[in-house]
Amino acid sequence: MGEAVGIVELFGLVAAFAAADAGCKAADVRLEPFDKNKPANADALPVPLIVAIKFRGSVTAVEAAVEAAVKRANEITGVITTYVIPRPEKDTEKMLKISGMDKTR
Repeated sequence: MGEAVGIVELFGLVAAFAAADAGCKAADVRLEPFDKNKPANADALPVPLIVAIKFRGSVTAVEAAVEAAVKRANEITGVITTYVIPRPEKDTEKMLKISGMDKTR
């Protein structure tokens, strides 16, 4: 049985670091690489960069980490959405490894 994954999509890299830190301090989870997206309507957003952070661990720990991360991110810029997958399927696991943080543009 695989580990759960919790995803928090939020505005801005600073908020992502703060939210990731809060989530990791709140529960026994691992943090996976961030992902980013600069949408076409970036100028209309509170911060022109959308970042997804991902926590791995037990379902209970991931849920606690996501809750703490959301609280912290909302104090800075705001959260777009969250989702917890208790047992990701094999093909979903492949997609979770994709990250745009190491790409330019």
